[in-house]
Amino acid sequence: MTGGPARAFIGLGANLGDPQAALATALRRLDAVPGLRVEAVAPLYRTAPVGGPAQPPFLNSAAALRSALAPRALLGILHDIERAGGRVRTEHWGPRLLDLDLLLFADRVIDLPDLTVPHPRMHERRFVLVPLGAIAPDIVHPVLGRQVDELLAGLPARPGDVEPVADEGWPGPGLPAPPPA
Repeated sequence: MTGGPARAFIGLGANLGDPQAALATALRRLDAVPGLRVEAVAPLYRTAPVGGPAQPPFLNSAAALRSALAPRALLGILHDIERAGGRVRTEHWGPRLLDLDLLLFADRVIDLPDLTVPHPRMHERRFVLVPLGAIAPDIVHPVLGRQVDELLAGLPARPGDVEPVADEGWPGPGLPAPPPA
């Protein structure tokens, strides 16, 4: 990658085990990777599962990263951290110990068999846009040309689909405190 570090955004989610601890551990692991820095972390949100089998609610958040890594290398790191957190990919949209999605990488549009950026369904999902909007409401979706807050305003809200979680200890020591939910 040339031109210095790029700003990237990731979505974080979990609904098995201790989701909050899994997400905080994932953020600390990301921040420890050479060439990556966690710049901002969104508050935690309890969210209703979308698609898949019956399962418990998720905890979701988002983070802004400064990345000197190429997009594919960053995706590889995300997958490594998921595996270290116990993730085994068995069921599409099923419950999981940890889910890390690369949402945006600078203003890049990437369409490869193993990597699509921006994330192909982020603009349809409140559980992605609400946390992302907490840290970057003005960021523009590079394909749709609309800001996160505009995308969110276009989605219907259902009671209980995305609710803030009050936790003063989130995201943990050494990481940026989230903005108020």
